[in-house]
Amino acid sequence: MPASPAPALPVICLAGPTAAGKSASTLALAERWPLEIVNVDSATIYRGMDIGTAKPTAAERARVPQHLLDILDPAQSYSAAEFRSDALRLIGEIRARGRIPLLAGGTMMYYKALREGLDDLPQADPALRAELEARAARLGWPALHAELAALDPATAARLAPNDSQRIQRALEICMLSGQPMSALLTRAQRRPAEDAGRYVTISLEPSERAALHARIAQRFDAMLQAGLLEEVRALHARPDLHPGLPSVRCVGYRQMWAHLDGEATLAEAREQAIAATRQLAKRQITWLRAQPSRIVVDCLAPDAVSRAIDAAAAVLAAGKSANR
Repeated sequence: MPASPAPALPVICLAGPTAAGKSASTLALAERWPLEIVNVDSATIYRGMDIGTAKPTAAERARVPQHLLDILDPAQSYSAAEFRSDALRLIGEIRARGRIPLLAGGTMMYYKALREGLDDLPQADPALRAELEARAARLGWPALHAELAALDPATAARLAPNDSQRIQRALEICMLSGQPMSALLTRAQRRPAEDAGRYVTISLEPSERAALHARIAQRFDAMLQAGLLEEVRALHARPDLHPGLPSVRCVGYRQMWAHLDGEATLAEAREQAIAATRQLAKRQITWLRAQPSRIVVDCLAPDAVSRAIDAAAAVLAAGKSANR
């Protein structure tokens, strides 16, 4: 009988909170191994949103192939299910080219979808989505939120009245299944993730929360200096964009948008954006620390990049040894 093919090397997931220095470690790893990067980020997928997402520069992209950047217009939405499908496809294609996939980013919902699978809910229906969007254009998303409250009070209670993406999906599920999404989620069996045990997380985490907070403030001020407000102003001028969209709700963009709407001064919007970014980092760290196994690298250490390289080398060496 022919020998069974050796299992693939583990997929390294380089994760961490915002401002942890993931980009520097990612590029350093790419200089050492034949990597291709699959970006795990719900903001860098949008075209025209470069400064506020700390998107890799053209020079950085030239150094290593990067995937799932600039794949959508800000008027579009992208689900965790779509990410999972795209990521699994890209991992297979990268390996087929004889290269190593590296998942890098800080959208923990995407990692969760990839590693744990997704709830068994009805697939999206383009015709129904178009109908809901048309009704929202006439009536406004708060009106559709009120409809959802009548059909699925539990789900509506946790959604903001302008959370267009989630309201649309919850209504879609109710209409397709005839049941509230909250009830389906309670009963749903999770589909097992493909190759779930083959993902190894290198987690860039701060040893001092205050130091990370200082980094966050410095980085946001640098974004303002680089033209973040002007970037958001160009988006704000588009009649098809509004605060209910996932793109506009991204941290930093949401607060600058409110400033342009006259709801806050620039100084107030800056403080709100920094506070929101700190909260995001807190949620990211909480999720990472709940993982059963991860390799922790202190992102504040002077040699953090070298430590990330050493951790990746150990993961790849262990994988090769196991395949012998």
